[in-house]
Amino acid sequence: QTQKTDFLSLYHCQKRKNRRKIKMKKILIIEDDANICTLEKDYLEANGFEVSTAADGNNGLETALSGNFDLILLDIMLPGMDGMEVCKAIRKKKDIPILMVSAKKEDLDKITGLGYGADDYIVKPFSPKELVARVIAHISRYERLTAKNENSDAKTIETDGLKLDGRARRAFVNGKELTLTNKEFDLLYFLASSPDTVYSKEELFSKIWNYDSIGETSTITVHVNRIRDKIKEVDPSMDFIHTVWGKGYRFSK
Repeated sequence: QTQKTDFLSLYHCQKRKNRRKIKMKKILIIEDDANICTLEKDYLEANGFEVSTAADGNNGLETALSGNFDLILLDIMLPGMDGMEVCKAIRKKKDIPILMVSAKKEDLDKITGLGYGADDYIVKPFSPKELVARVIAHISRYERLTAKNENSDAKTIETDGLKLDGRARRAFVNGKELTLTNKEFDLLYFLASSPDTVYSKEELFSKIWNYDSIGETSTITVHVNRIRDKIKEVDPSMDFIHTVWGKGYRFSK
């Protein structure tokens, strides 16, 4: 009882402090496990977020499309419509950050989830502090990109049939538009902005995801492979992102 009282006291104190830092960003949690949902909700609220929840895929999708959320925390295994299909449906309508949550650790699940349009992937069990850090990082980066796109200084990069419109955030290969997720475009645009520069996975993780030492740098590999596949679907001869073994990746003509 004493520990519970201490936690509640700390919870409300932290919540008041963070409300002064964050203008009540809105998070939607789509999670069917009530205990996990409550844990996520408590920690996010303690860090100044306004949190809504949904316990199945169908209600989650309806809530996501009808609400004005800053980030969606989406479980993969859901009753009704599963998380992959929910993610795909949301991405068709909204470009806000989607953070997928699952107990599965296999690379195939990560590739599939990110391929449906998720921005990041976190595996259960995870540290609540890590969860909050990822949420804050994704929202902060999304806001910076949105603000930057509203300015006219984002340049267009064109090379060997590839065109990247930085302001409109659109990518084309031989005139055909690619369907890239937010992070896929960010990664490709960042590399293309500094051709022939080698970046390690850790550097890219820090630059694109805006945090380091949190999560798995294998996320970079997944995104690079997805970008390569989408480009090769248009022109199999094109390969702009090159692996430098033991070092990382570089963009080259």
